[in-house]
Amino acid sequence: MTEENTQFMNGKLPDLEKSYIDDSNGSDSSMASSADENKVRGNWSGKLEFVLSCLSYAVGLGNLWRFPYLCYDNGGGAFLIPYIIMMALAGVPLFFMELSFGQYASSGVVSIWKVSPLMRGVGVGMFLVSTFVAMYYNMIIAWTSFYLFSSFTSELPWGSCNNDWNTPACSLINVANEKNCSTYNGTYYKSVCYTESMVGADNLSHYQNLTKLEKDTRKSPSDEYFHNYVLDISDGFHNMGEVRWQLALCLLFSWVIVGACLSRGIKSSGKAVYFTATFPYLVLCILLVRCLTLEGSLNGIIYYLTPEWKRLLSAKVWGDAAVQIFFSLSPCWGGLITLASYNKFHNNALRDALVVSIGNCLTSIFAGFVIFGIIGYMAYELDVDISEVADKGPGLAFIVYPQVVTRLPISPLWSILFFSMLITLGLGTQFAVVQTVHTTILDQFPKQLRKGRRSMYCLVCICAFLYICGLSFCTRGGMYMLQLVDNYSASYSVLIIGFAECIALSWFYGVDKFMANIELMIGFYPGIWWKIAWKYVTPATLLFIMVFTWIDFDPSSYRGYNFPPWADVLGWMMSFTSVMAIPVVAIYQIVRADKSDGLWKAIKKLSQPTSEWGPALKIHREEEANSPYQMQTRHNTGIEENGGVDQQLSSRTPLTAQQNDQEHEAV
Repeated sequence: MTEENTQFMNGKLPDLEKSYIDDSNGSDSSMASSADENKVRGNWSGKLEFVLSCLSYAVGLGNLWRFPYLCYDNGGGAFLIPYIIMMALAGVPLFFMELSFGQYASSGVVSIWKVSPLMRGVGVGMFLVSTFVAMYYNMIIAWTSFYLFSSFTSELPWGSCNNDWNTPACSLINVANEKNCSTYNGTYYKSVCYTESMVGADNLSHYQNLTKLEKDTRKSPSDEYFHNYVLDISDGFHNMGEVRWQLALCLLFSWVIVGACLSRGIKSSGKAVYFTATFPYLVLCILLVRCLTLEGSLNGIIYYLTPEWKRLLSAKVWGDAAVQIFFSLSPCWGGLITLASYNKFHNNALRDALVVSIGNCLTSIFAGFVIFGIIGYMAYELDVDISEVADKGPGLAFIVYPQVVTRLPISPLWSILFFSMLITLGLGTQFAVVQTVHTTILDQFPKQLRKGRRSMYCLVCICAFLYICGLSFCTRGGMYMLQLVDNYSASYSVLIIGFAECIALSWFYGVDKFMANIELMIGFYPGIWWKIAWKYVTPATLLFIMVFTWIDFDPSSYRGYNFPPWADVLGWMMSFTSVMAIPVVAIYQIVRADKSDGLWKAIKKLSQPTSEWGPALKIHREEEANSPYQMQTRHNTGIEENGGVDQQLSSRTPLTAQQNDQEHEAV
């Protein structure tokens, strides 16, 4: 095993500052500037860039196409009560914990686990989850790009049934003509009104049967455009088909955007988020104003918000709320730790966690007004109940809304606005996910990669590798593959990773010590609630979500096609690849450890911080060493706390004179 691979497993990395200083060509201008506090990794150019990056990461496509449907499906406005409670119990505590964790150590998701080498597999698991998500998430952005490019036309291609990809089942619903026909006791079939006087009683009965059959099987032009043209979808996994070159080009376009915006690390992505984090709100406001002028939109909004209080007695409602808030804020993927690792040491992480978490929640609620206003209009136009139009997931974005815009004046304009908003929502999340993968690799091999343009070359290699892997989603059976990866890559695994992370920081490292670290950074004690939450409430809530998710599990399917058993087995294997990193790395650490004093003492030592754990810069290490908590710890050396785990002050690895001089210049 190479030295670098050994470092990856036990986290004893080369001193970043030393490797940076000793390199004669070490100017990593793409990652740091002269104004940065941390000369090696760089810092955000401003506090707003970090907040917008976190908001752009947390607010994604799920806020638009999943939360509104869950709200309507789980009691309307009553759903907000369990949603907010679950946000307080699990969402915000995890969010604050990861921001503080990353900011304190200024490290990536693997190298940061010097805090407890035994649990380093948690960081490896986060790295794998982010890799899986980055692989498929850009495909959704590619579909959106396809629709955006197709919108630059005078007539939207999904507005009629007169195209090569349409089938006999394609039908444009004309409510006015159908109603008019029914007043004459006729039946409307294939755009013709048949009455008894025209065709006779027997033939009319025949046409009525055909009409009923057509209504059961007919598909909208937007449905056929998405499935028959954009995807050219096959009939299952057994027929994956060839790569669709149009989708492959759109996927390449998406990866080029991601690579370009991350080319200079946080220095370029921090500027990009000013657009990706704010543009969706501008478009949502425009769409809300427009939809409020449409007939039936208020009915949709009322339907969305009307509370059904009795639904609060249902365990499913609370389970859906817990699952939604957990996956909406996206903790345990590694993105929050990565973004926070570029903060300056004394940034107020508590304020940022509250602002982003509440902002994410309000965005979901606001998006619901827009979506259900549009759905209400659609239901009015089709003269059907709102429940028949309401949808979630890709069906809402690529079928329902495209169908709506064809009924609006200047429909290409509204289509361009909507799909531009979807692209920016997706890119905001994708930036943070890819940055997590990139930063983790840079922090593992700093001597080789953190100099010159090598970090950018590393990013290009990551994008190219993930693009090649993503080509499987561009095949005719790519939708089935994407659904499988989406269902398993970041579901059960991140719940287990989050639970292990809480245990490691609250019990192994010690919640009192972690609270003291946070107090050192933000300048005040954050409050007893966080201590209780991290030790008891949040882990218990994660266990509840795991149990509920397991009980609510359904084998994968898409549009009536049930995936073969081997596909779900493959999905479970992918899910537990990231989870298995936790025990595998722990066993590896134990095998390599010095067990001369016994196995149990070796395990206890591995659960505690190494001598390299702590703030990245010497000036902050000195602050930490002189903090009241550390002085009290030195006074009480040898006393056991936190369940019998020895808490001893670790000596810091001394810096060379050259490092000291360089660091003082940086600070």
